[in-house]
Amino acid sequence: MRLDTQFSIFMVNKPGVLAQVLGELAKEKINIVALTMVDTVEHGVLRITTAATTRTIAVLNKLNMQYSETDVLCLNLSNKAGAMADVTAKLAKAHINISYAYCTAGARGGRTTGILKVADVEKAMKVLAKPVAKSKKSASRRSPASKLK
Repeated sequence: MRLDTQFSIFMVNKPGVLAQVLGELAKEKINIVALTMVDTVEHGVLRITTAATTRTIAVLNKLNMQYSETDVLCLNLSNKAGAMADVTAKLAKAHINISYAYCTAGARGGRTTGILKVADVEKAMKVLAKPVAKSKKSASRRSPASKLK
């Protein structure tokens, strides 16, 4: 888990604008860690995290794109059903609001990266850093074969 900078890039909703932004990032060899795109009638909002924050700022300024920066949590999760559900349940139990979240399947080792915008970043990091407690029942359970001995 790490804190990362997410860019929310506000773009005119017309053909080619997304391709221009992504093309310039590619030209500068800036790897996109995760992205999501939402639109309205007038504009689109591209949310991205990259592997090069300073260089991303330079590209966006060069393109004269309007953008904002936000701290988000980046979580390295198992790429399996329920991984994000477990995280959101822990945050809900701690009464931490999630403004939005998205994932990518491009993390190392076949894992996934979960991106979360939360109301209280420090509290969320503490809650998510705690190991999951195993119940005593499952820890002391024996296999049927061992009961026969």
